[in-house]
Amino acid sequence: MNTKFNFMSGRKIAMAISALLILISLGSLVTRGLNVGIDFTGGTVIELGYPNTVDLQPIRETLVKAGYGDAIVQHFGSAKEVLVRLAPREGQDKAEVSSQVIQLLRQQAAGEEVQVRRVDFVGPQVGEELREDGGLAVLYALIAILIYVSLRFEYRFSLGAVAALIHDVVITLGVFSVLQLEFDLSVLAAILAVIGYSLNDTIVVFDRIRENFRKLRKRTPIEVVNISINETLSRTLVTSLTTLLVLFSLYLFGGEVIASFALALIIGVLVGTYSSIYVASSTALMMGISRIDLMPPEKNENEADARP
Repeated sequence: MNTKFNFMSGRKIAMAISALLILISLGSLVTRGLNVGIDFTGGTVIELGYPNTVDLQPIRETLVKAGYGDAIVQHFGSAKEVLVRLAPREGQDKAEVSSQVIQLLRQQAAGEEVQVRRVDFVGPQVGEELREDGGLAVLYALIAILIYVSLRFEYRFSLGAVAALIHDVVITLGVFSVLQLEFDLSVLAAILAVIGYSLNDTIVVFDRIRENFRKLRKRTPIEVVNISINETLSRTLVTSLTTLLVLFSLYLFGGEVIASFALALIIGVLVGTYSSIYVASSTALMMGISRIDLMPPEKNENEADARP
């Protein structure tokens, strides 16, 4: 696909839109926060065994009618095993809540014998540790990427790559905050996957920019960046579209358990594709990247002749 789009002509508008989205995301994260799941808040986990294959929808409806609308119900291991996760409730004993839920589900089973395999209580301290460890995991990933890209490219490129990754993470978190979608460990895993996906796309663009800076010596930096993005555009679009096709399938047909994970990746892939074209490259240009910065160092002929 031989395209000649002038992407960099709209870089200022794109950066303004990105800045606005980041401000909205940060504002929502500060004022509303994330709707964290029981992975981070603590709660009760109940594992039940049924004699036959069980449909989850009637179980969910029963719990909603009983006032447990925030309960997460999923198969665990097989279609005969059900896992129920309940968020903590103020003023209610965890053991009492678990007993009520078990009794409700046994009544809903209409005579079938429901076995209680285990009942676990996750304390808020464990959830707090998971939240801190998850945040540190994202921070360490960004630092490692900054070091890696600095060694592989020029430091201006590393700043552009990290700016794009921070952009992607903040906006993805912002969407979950604005819409108050549940944020659990699977979404955190999706955030880390988004970092890897976006970085890979950015590295491909940066590789082509570096090659073209050395080949197209009479072109301006903006022209070189435009040519490089156009040359990698087909690869970027094919990769993004095929990835999104899989993710939309997971979101639509994968069930409630995997929906949040797939949605976070969908948002991340869309934002990451945009940021690798505009944010990363525009940041490198703003930092003053030029052909001289990317030319390999010339060998000293006198030193070469002096060698035996």
